Amino acid sequence: MHYVSTRGHSGRKQFCEILLEGLAQDGGLYVPESYPRVDDATLKAWRNLPYASLAFEILSLYVSDIPPADLKAICDKTYTSEVFGSPDIAPLRRLEPGLYLQGLSNGPTLAFKDMAMQLLGNLLEYELARRHEDLNVLGATSGDTGSAAEYAMRGKKGVRVFMLSPRGRMSAFQQAQMFSLQDDNIHNIAIDGVFDDCQDIVKRVSGDLEFKRRYNIGAVNSINWARLVAQVIYYFSGYLQASETAPEGVSFAVPSGNFGNICAGHVARMMGLPISRLVLATNENDVLDEFFRTGVYRVRSRADTRETSSPSMDISKASNLERFVFDLLGRDARRTKALFDDQLSERGLFDLIGDPDFAKAAARFGLRSGKSTHADRLAAIRDIWERYNTTIDPHTADGVTVARMHMSPEVPMIVLETAQPIKFAATIKEALGREPDRPRRFEGIEELPRRVKVLPADARAVKSYIAEIMQGTTSRKPAFGS
Repeated sequence: MHYVSTRGHSGRKQFCEILLEGLAQDGGLYVPESYPRVDDATLKAWRNLPYASLAFEILSLYVSDIPPADLKAICDKTYTSEVFGSPDIAPLRRLEPGLYLQGLSNGPTLAFKDMAMQLLGNLLEYELARRHEDLNVLGATSGDTGSAAEYAMRGKKGVRVFMLSPRGRMSAFQQAQMFSLQDDNIHNIAIDGVFDDCQDIVKRVSGDLEFKRRYNIGAVNSINWARLVAQVIYYFSGYLQASETAPEGVSFAVPSGNFGNICAGHVARMMGLPISRLVLATNENDVLDEFFRTGVYRVRSRADTRETSSPSMDISKASNLERFVFDLLGRDARRTKALFDDQLSERGLFDLIGDPDFAKAAARFGLRSGKSTHADRLAAIRDIWERYNTTIDPHTADGVTVARMHMSPEVPMIVLETAQPIKFAATIKEALGREPDRPRRFEGIEELPRRVKVLPADARAVKSYIAEIMQGTTSRKPAFGS
C-alpha cells in the first residue's frame, strides 16, 4: 500500500513514512492510492472478533511496512480493558427503535479521540525505536485532541508534544486535563485566538520544510492518516454490532467540526462497509453544513467563529474536508489544489454550485448534514436523560438532534458519542440542574498546578518557542534526516 498527496506531489510513500511526516511536502494530505475493498464474506468472518483483532485486520489492509506480528502486538497492547475500562471497547447501546449510541469515550481522557490516539502513540514509539530517531509532535486542539494526544504520548521514548489550544476557549475540565500534566516531554501552548488560528500555525510550521527537518516536526491531528485510519475501525465495529438485525446496512450521525471523524466514515464506506447515510452534525459554526447544503465552502473569520456550548466543534476551517473533496472530484489533484491552495487562500471560499460532481455527492457518498443550536442540545440532553436515564455530552447531543432529522424506519442510525459529560459540566448543569458524575481519578483536577505557555497567534513565535525548548535537550538522530 502506497500513499499520495491530495495536491499531486509525485512522491509515493509507505505507511510509516507518512506516520512521521503528517502533511505532504506540497501542503496536501496523504491518502491511499486506492481504498482496499472488504466483501460480505470478510465482514461475516470479522463479526465476532475482539476489537483488537478487528483493528489488526483493518490496519493490515493499509500497513505493509510493519511485520504482521509486530502490528498485531501493537493492536493488542492498545485496545485493552486496562486502557478502555472493559473488553467492550466501543459498545453499542439501543436508545429507541432505530436509534443507537456507540460508546467511544471510555479511554484515559474520556473522549473519542483516545480511540485513535492511543494507537498512534504506540505506533510512533515503535517506529521511532526501530529507526533510533526522535520526533517533535506539533498539534492543535479545540478541546479533546490535545489531552488525548498528551495522555497517549506522555513518557513515550523519542517523542515530545507541542500542543496549541485557543486560550480560554476550552471547558475548565479540558484545560485542566492538559495543563496539569507535568511530564518533561509535554509542552502546552495557549494561543491568543481561536482554534482555526492554532490549526493555521500548525500548517505554516509544517509547511516550512527547513524548520520541519531541523526540528523533526510531525503531526497528531487528523491530518495524520494513521490517526484517521484508526477511527475507521469503530465504524466497522458499530456496523458489526448493529447489523445482525439490519442486513441492509446502517447509518451514522457524527458530530463534526474538522471533518476528521466523519471522514473516517467516508473511508469505511469507500471500503465497502454498508453505510446508508453519513449524517454530519454541526453546531452554530455551520461551515460544513453550509457546504453540503449549498456547495459553497466559506471560511469564517475569527470574529465570526462563535463560542458555543459544544466548544470542540467551534471550528471554521475543516482540514479533512480536502480528503473528501479529492474523492468527490474523481481524485483530481490539480482541481483539489486549485480549490484549497489557490481559491481558499485568495478568496476565503470556493464554490462547487453547479458542479456535476457535487450534484451527485449525496447519492454517491451518502452525505447528509444538519445544524444544532444551544437550545437544541439542551433539549436533547434532557430528553435522553428523562427517557433513557443516560447523560450525554453537548457534542453528542448535537449528533442526536441532527440524527433525528435524517432517520428512516428501516435503517438503524448510530450516533457516535464524543465525550463523557463531566468534560462539559456547566452545560449539563444548565440542562439537568445538576453536575454530571465525575470519575474518581479526576477529582480535584481543576485545582492542580498548571504548566502552559501563552503565545500570540503567530507562527514565528511558536517556532521560536520550539527552538528555545530544543536548545536544552539531547536528541537521537532526526526523523527526517539532517
